[in-house]
Amino acid sequence: MSAMRHIAVIDIGKTNAKVALVDLASLSEVALRRTANAPVGQAPYPHHDVEALWAFILDSLAVLNREQRIDAISITTHGATGVLVDAVGELVLPVLDYEFDGPDRLAADYDAIRPPFAETGTPRLPLGLNLGAQFFWQQKSFPAEFAKAAAMLMYPQYWALRLTGVAANEVTSLGCHTDLWNPWKADFSSLIDDLEWRRLMAPVRPARDRLGPILPSVAVRTGLDPQTSVFCGLHDSNASLLPHLLSDKPPFSVVSTGTWVVSMAVGGKQIALDAARDTLVNVNALGDPVPSARFMGGREFSVLTKDQPEQWTGADVGAVLAQKMLLLPSTQQGSGPYPHHAAVWLNADGMNKDQRFAAISFYLALMTATCLDLIGADGPTTVEGPFARNRLFVEMLAASTARAVVASEAATGTSIGAALLATDQLMAQGKGKRMEPPTDRVWADYVGAWRAAIKAQS
Repeated sequence: MSAMRHIAVIDIGKTNAKVALVDLASLSEVALRRTANAPVGQAPYPHHDVEALWAFILDSLAVLNREQRIDAISITTHGATGVLVDAVGELVLPVLDYEFDGPDRLAADYDAIRPPFAETGTPRLPLGLNLGAQFFWQQKSFPAEFAKAAAMLMYPQYWALRLTGVAANEVTSLGCHTDLWNPWKADFSSLIDDLEWRRLMAPVRPARDRLGPILPSVAVRTGLDPQTSVFCGLHDSNASLLPHLLSDKPPFSVVSTGTWVVSMAVGGKQIALDAARDTLVNVNALGDPVPSARFMGGREFSVLTKDQPEQWTGADVGAVLAQKMLLLPSTQQGSGPYPHHAAVWLNADGMNKDQRFAAISFYLALMTATCLDLIGADGPTTVEGPFARNRLFVEMLAASTARAVVASEAATGTSIGAALLATDQLMAQGKGKRMEPPTDRVWADYVGAWRAAIKAQS
């Protein structure tokens, strides 16, 4: 395994799907293919277009392999997604989009049977964000189809099944606010036995297990060596965390950014998690519980900025700080540390678009700092993913936590972690720019004003 060098990482995010080629020798991405990912709004309910994704994956593997021989394949995906397959691996129901509100229609029935937060570390979330609620709704709404299921799979392992024909599950996805896993016992929760689902659960295997070589049909379609290894795979935020678990000294925290901004604390302060504020217990790739908190920051950024480019100046930033132009939470309601607050702008009269961009970046950093506070984070914070390239976000995060922030330079932080499943060697971290908290008092004053405004709003 240690001789492997170039790892193709299938990375299915909620907004974009990617296939990255990672060079283990330099811990860097040497090639990347990307496509938009959006649910299909067709009957029987909004669902993921797995066939379009499968075609993209196969085409990407073929293209990348022609440029540089692929030694192995690893997989990482967003959470809150599971798949029901029959005995030959075919879907018995479409893969439900977790933003669909169907599961809420059975909320009272589901709440009566779901395990408590103390057992699973899973807060009660709306829509399909609790995977157990998805499966429960599917079983009640489509009993005939559900009865055909031979296996329940987490989303990364569904793609592993399509690549290898081997059915498996893995703890980082099982432990991601699903209600299905007890992180303290490292076993399925009581919900699985109460609903008699244990027989459907594919065997739980470590993220770095080699499930097998690719299927002959995949080898023919892509041109890959038929003996190309496929690793079990893991949840995307935990993929971002894994390199730091292997090389960093606690205490530290990692913020994985994408559609969701997920904050994870390792070796932090002992603190009681508040399930009402979207804190939870994730399970890392080594099988250990990790205090975590999250909000839909990437989605908020897209909605608020309409993805405009950064064009701010120092004068814009100075005006936002001095005039305390504030955005209060939350643009996306129902999750995050302020799930029931409605977004409000303060002191925003006359704000230009570049000042607005700065204020939005500050808001996202302050929300992230709140998440870190809620999980007892301590030590330096590493930011992975798109927000690591937003200097204003990084600087405000340092200011609001009063701790150093390291902005990862990897284009896709999840890809590096997923690629590390293919090696047993501990490797040094890739490059990142370290930013210390700013010393100018105006930053601290801005943070204080934001927190005071929220307190007054409450």
